[in-house]
Amino acid sequence: MVENWQDLLVAMQELSLLDVIPQAAVLVFAGMAAFYLHHLIARLTAVDSKGMRHFTQRTIQRLAFPISMLLVVLLGRASLAALNQAHWALDLAVPLLISFALIRILVYMLRKGMRSGPLVKASENIISTLIWLVVGLHLVGLLPGLLEAMDSLAISVGDLRISLLAVIKLLLLMGLLLVVAVWLSGIIDRRLSRLPYLSPGAAVGFSKVSKLVLITIAVLSVLNLVGIDLTALAVFGGALGVGLGFGLQRIASNFISGFILVFDRSIRPGDVVSVGEKFGWVVALHARYVVVRNRDGVDTLIPNENLITTEVINWSYSDPNVRLKIPVSVSYSDDVELAMAIMLEIAREHPRVISEPEPVCRLTEFGDNGIHLEARVWVADPEAGFGSVRSDINLEIWRRFKQEGITIPFPQQDLYIKEMPEK
Repeated sequence: MVENWQDLLVAMQELSLLDVIPQAAVLVFAGMAAFYLHHLIARLTAVDSKGMRHFTQRTIQRLAFPISMLLVVLLGRASLAALNQAHWALDLAVPLLISFALIRILVYMLRKGMRSGPLVKASENIISTLIWLVVGLHLVGLLPGLLEAMDSLAISVGDLRISLLAVIKLLLLMGLLLVVAVWLSGIIDRRLSRLPYLSPGAAVGFSKVSKLVLITIAVLSVLNLVGIDLTALAVFGGALGVGLGFGLQRIASNFISGFILVFDRSIRPGDVVSVGEKFGWVVALHARYVVVRNRDGVDTLIPNENLITTEVINWSYSDPNVRLKIPVSVSYSDDVELAMAIMLEIAREHPRVISEPEPVCRLTEFGDNGIHLEARVWVADPEAGFGSVRSDINLEIWRRFKQEGITIPFPQQDLYIKEMPEK
């Protein structure tokens, strides 16, 4: 392998076309073979899998392209060396392909520690390519000159000199440390969620605190590494306080309310809640909002402040069991005790009705048009909804009442004419 890349670049200018064509052919053939093998492995590993098996398949898929191309390049370089042909381009391609494989695996492992999403998946290739370009420029010896050129593009603000290189370093360090902080917080979040002795609310609370601490440490570390005096944060803190006073108080309120909800355990993941006209179960607690999913599969993002300042019905706060009332009316001429026994029997047979507390049936009122009865049952899974339970029991009551000859009255009025007017 060539040790002095600058001398190599000078020597490249003196090479003839006959020295370039064989190396270019090897690189093109290696790229085509690696591309075909990559897609072949992608089709073979397209079966859905989870856990370590999925991680292994995705790792093999990411290594397939650079490793297969590297093997073909090494074979081509050995062949050209045996024929006493120039192989400087292949010498350059070998470390680039090795670094490309290592960078792809490193970035993929970092992404697996974060919350999956389209932006995270799309940024994996972008980040890998940018890191690989920097490594490539370093290997060919062009990086120092590029850094000097970027450092020369600078402006001075008082005693502070701001260059393009300093800005890029700040952004890169900030992005790198934030990625590492989010990656570590994701690992902590998954570990905490798997602990059997830790409640979901406490797991979310510890996860939020750890994420906030890690991001704060990352930001302060970046500011210290780029040489920014941390005492200057006092000015920033004053500006932030003014901003909170004028326009960011709702954001701060939602952020603080999120921690209050987590630590007072009033709202926890999995709870069935009603907020105004919104009904559903809590899917996730975030820094600014709570995700509530209804029976239609629609997610509603409710700001944390609303859950603190408004009335919230938590159906599963202390007990997941919920009582349902199913009213039915029968005619005065029917056997009320038989009707109550039928309703009680139907309630006990429903699969979602629990036996403790046991179902009951009550005579609630003597109405104008009939006798009002009410079946009261308990269900233990309110997140599954109540409509199906009411519908099943009402439908079975209708069928059994028809078999037993029990009628359900409808509103009616009798009109008495005391005397007819004379014509």
